[in-house]
Amino acid sequence: MPTTKEIKNRMTSVRDTQKITNAMYLIASTKMRKAKSGLDLTRPYFNAVQAEIKRIFRINEDIENRYFYPPSGEHELPGSYGYLVITADKGLAGAYNHNVIKQAEALMGEHENPKLFVVGEYGRHYFGAHNIPIEKSFLYTAQNPTIHRARDISSVLLDEFDRGNLSKLFIVYTDMQGVASYNVKFTRLLPFHRADFIIPNLPEEPIKRQFEFFPSIENVLDNIVPSYVTGFIYSALVDSFCSEQSARMSAMDSANQNAQKLLEELKVKYNHVRQSAITQEITEISSGAKSMKRKSKLE
Repeated sequence: MPTTKEIKNRMTSVRDTQKITNAMYLIASTKMRKAKSGLDLTRPYFNAVQAEIKRIFRINEDIENRYFYPPSGEHELPGSYGYLVITADKGLAGAYNHNVIKQAEALMGEHENPKLFVVGEYGRHYFGAHNIPIEKSFLYTAQNPTIHRARDISSVLLDEFDRGNLSKLFIVYTDMQGVASYNVKFTRLLPFHRADFIIPNLPEEPIKRQFEFFPSIENVLDNIVPSYVTGFIYSALVDSFCSEQSARMSAMDSANQNAQKLLEELKVKYNHVRQSAITQEITEISSGAKSMKRKSKLE
């Protein structure tokens, strides 16, 4: 049976760990609020870009562009498929990383010769340890999503798509749906379908005058689509980052609750051991007193 000193040392260790998990909970909460604030500031611009692309297709539905499926609809395309997988830089976030990697592996198993693009140190280590070739690993941290990094990623992916090295491009990330709700999501990033630019719950304004595009509608689309792709990737980076922090908050909250439960159990155990020691001391004193009393009577 452990002594009172050993139990007290264990309780001190648990309290120290609880302080760390509580601090990590607060840090994750602060990071999540900061990232969401940055996304809210940039979202109106990319919503406007989406609306302008939609306006172009309302004016001319038969536009042919390499970034879009033909008006006849979606179909299979020959060639390699690319997958942009967004993970975290570290663990301690529950099943966050595992769920993203599991979804990515399932998607890549559906097509031959997939090309993998990875954001996040955890994903790089996992795919490297499992001998899964990585086409391009974006080496900067996933802890600080910015529009500049999203632009760097989109330029690499668009270059691969423009050169014909990729026929389709998918993005696998974690979509945050609430404070404590998030799900792994995969989306076809390129080519687009025209229906992708239908903004729900937004009434369409009638076209009062004909627009002129210079030098042509195709050139305008070629210039505006990269901005939209950058915005989509930036949104995915921030959503993934916020989901990671939310998962870490849940994990740290569970750790705090488990630590508190363990402390209560140790406290009960400590009281039992302490009471047993006190009882034993009282018994020994009482036995000693009785022994001395008998000895004095015999004398």
